[in-house]
Amino acid sequence: VMALAVASAADTYRVTLFQPSVVAGKELKPGEYKVTVTDNKAVISQGKQSVESAVKVEDTENKFNSTSVRYTNADGKYKVQEIRLGNTKTKLVFPTDGQAGL
Repeated sequence: VMALAVASAADTYRVTLFQPSVVAGKELKPGEYKVTVTDNKAVISQGKQSVESAVKVEDTENKFNSTSVRYTNADGKYKVQEIRLGNTKTKLVFPTDGQAGL
């Protein structure tokens, strides 16, 4: 039983990007993605395409009604700043200094 708990330490979520979005310097096309969080890393993947980034997992006081993505706009591109996970109190905060990633 203990091994099962360790094996499932990664949390997986689904998120839909409605516009081209930049994570860790890589542009992702609009679509549905799987987000896997392990320790302080997030892997955002769709099919064979994936990008890895440092991430900070934060808990908030209130539950989010739906999953939403917050952006910063730099150089005309939308960089993912945070993902607020629907039906949870969890948000994933991505670095904005451009130094995180692969």
